[in-house]
Amino acid sequence: METALTRLVGVRHPIVQTGMGWVAGPRLVSATANAGALGILASATMDTDRLREAIREVKSRTGAPFGVNLRADATDAGDRVRIMIEEGVRVASFALAPSAELIAELKEAGVVVIPSIGARRHAEKVAAWGADAVIVQGGEGGGHTGEVATTVLLPQVVDAVDIPVVAAGGFFDGRGLVAALAYGAAGVAMGTRFLLTSDSTVPDAVKAAYLAATVKDVTVTRAVDGLPHRMLRTELVDALEHSGRARTLLQAVRRAAGFRRLSGLTWPRMIRDGLAMRHGKELTWSQVLLAANTPMLLKASMVDGRTDLGVMASGQVAGVIDDLPSCAELVARVMKEAEEVLWTLVRADS
Repeated sequence: METALTRLVGVRHPIVQTGMGWVAGPRLVSATANAGALGILASATMDTDRLREAIREVKSRTGAPFGVNLRADATDAGDRVRIMIEEGVRVASFALAPSAELIAELKEAGVVVIPSIGARRHAEKVAAWGADAVIVQGGEGGGHTGEVATTVLLPQVVDAVDIPVVAAGGFFDGRGLVAALAYGAAGVAMGTRFLLTSDSTVPDAVKAAYLAATVKDVTVTRAVDGLPHRMLRTELVDALEHSGRARTLLQAVRRAAGFRRLSGLTWPRMIRDGLAMRHGKELTWSQVLLAANTPMLLKASMVDGRTDLGVMASGQVAGVIDDLPSCAELVARVMKEAEEVLWTLVRADS
């Protein structure tokens, strides 16, 4: 199925696997790429040396195009961009809007730039700066999210910009792909659906928690870092929502210390990163520290398997997913379903 997205990035199918921290590593990204979709490597949880190693590992596993997700507000974003360019990465995706200068540097090197956005005005801004496409995430999506549903946000953005738009938030099958195409999107991006595959390195106990969840078990909370964050409800989420300021600060400091040891960041650097993530919001010091070390909270679940101590970012679709196919099986199934839906519509019209 050829769309503006497949032509832009050179993949066979208009499907994107999003860059999820601690989840979208070389194994998942290469499996997605080999299935004909666009895999996105998550780099925020890696230092620069590990990023280069991970890119090379993906390249050793697949010859298909793939991308790398970057934090535009990271203090070493420039270094990461240079690594991507040197290693010949095809696509750069961003969870936050990159600067016009960063977009220009990537485009000059032939890298396709695809920021993720959650509002029409953000799409208009990055399009004016030269972004090649945008991923539009509605409120159903996992991780940091907004309040506007995909079905409302997507057509707004499609009408506002003249670059390819990829729909995210609430997609998991071929019916959703057809719906997104009908709205004018060039494809869909899925996170939770790819997390719940056999190629994902997420521990079995964590996958089981996702599979057991209903749509009502996927909540939006500000307790983790002060910003709306969609995730599975866990003991940690409950504790953060009901803890006093002193206890929350103590927990934040302990987890921040662990992330500092893991990442090699200094305390001043962590605090700067946390403050950068405030985006003008009024956050407590506990939330600033949690914002800086949210990757550690994700690692507790996604790597260590501690569903009681970590956060599990999740789209609402977790409540309707009940299996763990391989990436190849998933992509083939989505495309088959999409073709069947389209064929049914054609026959009904005739």
